[in-house]
Amino acid sequence: MSTTTTEETMLTLTSPDFNPGEDIPERFTCDGQNVSPAFRWTGVPDGTQELLLVCDDPDAPGGTFHHWAAYNIAPDRSFLHAGFGAESIEPGFRQAVNDFGKPGYAGPCPPRGDTPHAYHFRLSALREPLTSAAPGASCIEIIELARPHVIEFAELVGHYARE
Repeated sequence: MSTTTTEETMLTLTSPDFNPGEDIPERFTCDGQNVSPAFRWTGVPDGTQELLLVCDDPDAPGGTFHHWAAYNIAPDRSFLHAGFGAESIEPGFRQAVNDFGKPGYAGPCPPRGDTPHAYHFRLSALREPLTSAAPGASCIEIIELARPHVIEFAELVGHYARE
């Protein structure tokens, strides 16, 4: 007699630099080196053609602030190393223009004295590649282009405050 076990895998996003709900280390903020943390993921769903990793701050005073959108990430990739900053060039994926007006990553930088802001790092598995993304596209444009193609997403939230 044989038994078949089906184990559902879900898309998961982790960072070796901070755990869910913890403070984001200063190195990855505007008070430090202002470079991206490292990320790892597992459980990329079948049919994924591209991955998208974004970072936003829904606690920003003027509404959601977009810090990063890295897209055209190959679905067979399982990590991004730390260290992407403004205008970093990485073979194998593209980076959108953030709400600071610069391409690439710009870390947490909430107003001094605010309560800690929650920074949402979200990895989305897309069923279609974002081939229509124009050079110099903003994070918002990339997120909107990707929205109808999301198969599944995973989120990792960290916090940061400035005295």
